[in-house]
Amino acid sequence: MPASPSPRIVSLVPSATEALAMVGGLPLLVGRSHECDTPPGLEQVPVLTAPRTLGASPAEIDASVRDAVAGARSLYHLDVDRLVGLRPDVILTQTLCNVCSIDLASVERAVRGSCPGATILTLNPEGIEDVLDDVVRVAAAAGLADAGTGAVVALRERLFAATEFVNPYDDGPSVAFLEWTDPLYGAGHWTVQMIERAGGRHPLNPTRAGTGSGAASGPQVAQRLAGKSRRMSPDELVSSAPEWLVVCPCGVELAEALSQARALAAQPWWGGLPAVRAGRVAVVDGNQMFNRPGPRIVDAVEWLVGWLNERPSIMPPGFPWAPLA
Repeated sequence: MPASPSPRIVSLVPSATEALAMVGGLPLLVGRSHECDTPPGLEQVPVLTAPRTLGASPAEIDASVRDAVAGARSLYHLDVDRLVGLRPDVILTQTLCNVCSIDLASVERAVRGSCPGATILTLNPEGIEDVLDDVVRVAAAAGLADAGTGAVVALRERLFAATEFVNPYDDGPSVAFLEWTDPLYGAGHWTVQMIERAGGRHPLNPTRAGTGSGAASGPQVAQRLAGKSRRMSPDELVSSAPEWLVVCPCGVELAEALSQARALAAQPWWGGLPAVRAGRVAVVDGNQMFNRPGPRIVDAVEWLVGWLNERPSIMPPGFPWAPLA
């Protein structure tokens, strides 16, 4: 629970910042991560983190990340002095991915003894329903529980409305979703759920029902989860014969994502993909969509339903994507 009726909040997770904004809590934000760039108007909020990874190309960034992980070093710098000076009541962080945002251990070390009154709210979403639950949790921490409930009801209504356009009696096309391009990484967690609920299949990392969940179909579909994103070889990708392909590198804006997709298109194996031959390759801004487990995953589901089912009217206006010519 927050320490005061109007808690001072620090968000070190972009998706949490978006959730806070959705429920009207942005005036409570006193500090943010360098990745918290949405919605507009955050420019005056102090930035408390900075990346330590080096490299310009996808391969160089991957090597830098692997080196840091192997050496048990945090991938991010946290300005502890500035954090303490902000006197936060609530700190929003995460444990899902130490590559995407600052890790919980670094935050706990910084807060221990320095901000004794601060509550650390840790987010760890693995599926769509977890993402929606986190909106409620962030809202409650901000003292805005009612707004959180209302926001999630509206998000669920949009999800249900979008999936009404999906044929439940069709297995759907094979979809490959690339979260990194060098080396290749295929999607995991909520992104695979999104693909399946939009009418596709993701054979490179499908969802599986949890123990005791049966087939986890119908109302129990939330019990079907995929694992983390996984590295794959070009041969694996080609062998999976995707009929539709999404290139959405994590944290990469659309212009650079298009550049990386064109680099893939120059590889000798690229033409062996059915999606390429059929002209069904989409490039998506991976900084804004899919890779952030926040409210905008609903926009991404709507886009997926529209794209996979050839119903462009369902796609949200201005969704940041482009077909790969």
